[in-house]
Amino acid sequence: MMKQHRKHLFLLSITLLLGVLFNFAAPQKAAAETTKKYIIGTDVTFAPFEFQDKKGDFVGIDMDLLKAIGKDQGFEVEIKPLGFNAAVQALETDQVDGVIAGMSITDERKQKFDFSDPYFESGVVMAVADTNDTIKGYDDLKGKTVAVKTGTQGAEFAQSIKDKYGFKVTTFDDSSNMYEDVKAGNSDAAFEDYPVMAYAITQNVPLKLVTDKEKGGQYGFAVNKGKNQELLKMFNDGLTNLKNNGEYEKIQNRYLGEADKKVEKTSTLALAKENAGQLMAGLGKTLLITLISIAIASVLGILFGLLSVTPSKILRGIAMIYVDIMRGVPMIVFAFFVYFTIPQMLGIKMPATLAAIIILSLNAGAYIAELVRGGINAVDNGQLEAARSLGLPYGKSMSKIILPQAVKIMIPSFINQFVITLKDTSILSIIGLVELTQTGKIIIARTYDSNMWFIIGLMYIIVITFLTKVSNRLERRINNG
Repeated sequence: MMKQHRKHLFLLSITLLLGVLFNFAAPQKAAAETTKKYIIGTDVTFAPFEFQDKKGDFVGIDMDLLKAIGKDQGFEVEIKPLGFNAAVQALETDQVDGVIAGMSITDERKQKFDFSDPYFESGVVMAVADTNDTIKGYDDLKGKTVAVKTGTQGAEFAQSIKDKYGFKVTTFDDSSNMYEDVKAGNSDAAFEDYPVMAYAITQNVPLKLVTDKEKGGQYGFAVNKGKNQELLKMFNDGLTNLKNNGEYEKIQNRYLGEADKKVEKTSTLALAKENAGQLMAGLGKTLLITLISIAIASVLGILFGLLSVTPSKILRGIAMIYVDIMRGVPMIVFAFFVYFTIPQMLGIKMPATLAAIIILSLNAGAYIAELVRGGINAVDNGQLEAARSLGLPYGKSMSKIILPQAVKIMIPSFINQFVITLKDTSILSIIGLVELTQTGKIIIARTYDSNMWFIIGLMYIIVITFLTKVSNRLERRINNG
């Protein structure tokens, strides 16, 4: 019975893996037969330039502008919501064809990227909590802490004046987290591009502007140095056409024309109901990737776990190297290596979902291998010796006598590893995987409502509790059987 169960599990994992790989390959083939499509990296947490609306569509000045230019020039775009840092790295490693993310054109960036004509001129402002009456300008920042967002013009400006005014800088990857830090009182002020800060205030973020807008830089669409020049030319031509026919002004007014109009704040229940579709889609992606990854990890874990207890020193060494590497490298570092470095080395493009499955499978496989080794070692070694003395081969002794007992010992730890893998999917939002945590970030970028983290946490608790109950029941059935 146990042997048949393992066989079905193995066949299921192989089927799921082949299905995933097929789904990734099919769209690429179809795309080649239609209109030219470019993969564009972006932030999606930088309203009003890029964010997702209630329907899950990518909107904002940058998104609408890019779509309008694509329509004008006859090309299609596939948006990759990576976050600013990851989007820039993806462009450097040719994982995307271009980046549009409120990216300031600087001399340093021109060394690596080719930029379009400027499509927006911005400026930096400073904001404090709306209850703060002590900070009214830069002179009041001495000994204070200022929050900035990585890679933005606001971050550059803060670094340029921090020594003069004597303040410290703390950095965040998302504007919403930066605002939350000021609201919580951990940071005293925040520097941000004016349209972004002004839009956030209209969304009920409890901040206020205390400085005039500094003379700012210019935003541009970027491609890798010397590459995708056709795309760059089409962007510039399309931008010129949109400015001439009035569409460019319409797009800007769509998001900046009502800067003084504030939206109504919603309750936590209404927030959950309003975004239920996106949340369930994110949860579904989390569960799917977890199930596929844990199935593949189980195969890897059993294989390397068995190798770690074989009489062969070479095989034990191979298993030890795999386990030590996977356990020794932080998952976030391994994720960047798999998603950015490997594709660059091989000259390929890797979908974020496939990268996530590889990362989770290899990582969880190492821990399962240790569970298998520990479970086997927990069985009295005398039983293996007795089986061998009766003439049973090593393989049959393991499969018939040792492994059935080891499996029962491993089940609680295996369930725990399943839960850990489920939670580890949240780390992979750094490579643009739109699972449950990344979905929460995207919603917060639109609503600026930190209650979303309560909803996300509650969803994780419900799912993990349910899965744990089911797994515990399965454990009791196996032990009683």
